[in-house]
Amino acid sequence: MGGVREQFGSGPPRVVLIIALSLGVLLAAGVATLGVLSGGTGEHARPDAGAAADTTADRSGPLALPPVKAPEANSAECTTVLGALPDELRVDGSAVPRRELAVPKPAGTVAWGDAEHDPVSLRCGLTAPAELKPTSELMVISGVSWLPISSGETTTWLAVDRPVYVAVTGSNDTGIGPVQDVSRILDQHLPEREVFD
Repeated sequence: MGGVREQFGSGPPRVVLIIALSLGVLLAAGVATLGVLSGGTGEHARPDAGAAADTTADRSGPLALPPVKAPEANSAECTTVLGALPDELRVDGSAVPRRELAVPKPAGTVAWGDAEHDPVSLRCGLTAPAELKPTSELMVISGVSWLPISSGETTTWLAVDRPVYVAVTGSNDTGIGPVQDVSRILDQHLPEREVFD
């Protein structure tokens, strides 16, 4: 009978294999960490989700909002909501004025913001996002059920229990003051409905 070398052939020493495997694992962990820290922009990055791509970088001049599917943007419900929105919105205890939108302005949209506050946008009449499922965790704010959808440095709050979907998008630093203000308007002007029929 032969020794261990005869049974397993003549390969690299065990220590070399352990070092090579360890380096591979460390490399994979490093790449994964970089992906998490950079926010990941590959094919698995979450899509727009109805408004999360709204920009928060520019605080002056007309705000450009990318187009999204909003088939109910010109509905009577959206007209009512848009007409009831205030000229100013509360952000961190400050009254933030309406912000001009760049042309072409998507239907059913309004924004607020100034030199000291990132923009907050509202879109009415959106389609239901893929994130809305029977198992989604909803938050009730001032009588309205909202689905929060975070993407990088922004969060979109989607009102899901009204006849039309309404989204409020702002930076993560904005807080929920704007969502509370919009909730009161939705609660006053649009009837509540079941989230899932």
